[in-house]
Amino acid sequence: MSPHFSPELFQFLEELAQHNRKEWFDSHRDWYDRVVREPAIRFILDFAPRLALISGRFRADPRKQGGSLFRIHRNRRFQPDAPPYKTHTGIQFRHEAGRDAHAPGFYLHLEPASCFIGVGTWRPDSATLRTIRQAIASDPDGWRTAAHESSFAGRFELAGESLKRPPTGFSGDHPSIDDLKRKDFIGLSALTDSDVTGPGFLDRFARTCHDGAPFVEWLCGAAELEF
Repeated sequence: MSPHFSPELFQFLEELAQHNRKEWFDSHRDWYDRVVREPAIRFILDFAPRLALISGRFRADPRKQGGSLFRIHRNRRFQPDAPPYKTHTGIQFRHEAGRDAHAPGFYLHLEPASCFIGVGTWRPDSATLRTIRQAIASDPDGWRTAAHESSFAGRFELAGESLKRPPTGFSGDHPSIDDLKRKDFIGLSALTDSDVTGPGFLDRFARTCHDGAPFVEWLCGAAELEF
């Protein structure tokens, strides 16, 4: 069994999905702390030296607020009728220049039957998005090497949302037009629940992040961030 995550983490998330109410969560907060939050903090701390070997520009932050572990509480500002809690656990090791989930980084998503490792930039702001698109358009070979050659594509699948039409200022016949339409520049590597709870998961996560690092490095270069 993984020294960090146990099958009970997924049991908790399944129960939360069935009883997604403040009263239920408040009465089970100790369970959440024991099988979700505390193991996640240990994972963040244990990954820190391995992350430093990949790049010194990314942070493994164990703080309860504003750290690598995302809050379990859902932001309902734009969806006041949505359930109050997320039914997954997210951990992001983001670039030091970033303040939120939109920064380049390495990500772990824990959700029953839907776990994955993610690398890249999710939903960048409009200025960064245009900068990345311009970099793809001007350096299609570099982008193809970073995102589509077997060293990356053999482990990751490009994912996220895309425009239906070419973005303003980019030709529809550009050889990389499908990627220029992207709103997200992320690669996902699927995991099973047993992968997460099995022995050696920290090593597996570190290896996968290492394999995805050239893709993240290319995106950092496009966004004029040091890697």
